[in-house]
Amino acid sequence: MPASIEVYNPMSAYNGAIKTLEKNGIRATKQRRVLAKIIFDKGKRHISAENLFDEVKKEERKISMATVYNTLKQFTSLGLIKEIVVDQNKSLYCNNNQSH
Repeated sequence: MPASIEVYNPMSAYNGAIKTLEKNGIRATKQRRVLAKIIFDKGKRHISAENLFDEVKKEERKISMATVYNTLKQFTSLGLIKEIVVDQNKSLYCNNNQSH
């Protein structure tokens, strides 16, 4: 039998994130939805808060840097993403929860 092939579906990752928020009693606000879409829309990757903020600005959205950091921390605490501490002043966030 052929091995099953894992296909990354960003919409299912996005939908799963929104469902996880709601299941934990956290409102899926417009800002959280925008950030989740950006985080999960471009496949498996690592992103910094600063890069995420830049992507938000490119989409001409109005989300503060504080909201970006708070949302990343919240998504991390819910297990949606993993924080990778690069050094004391820099973290990257990984949207791939599989071992790699």
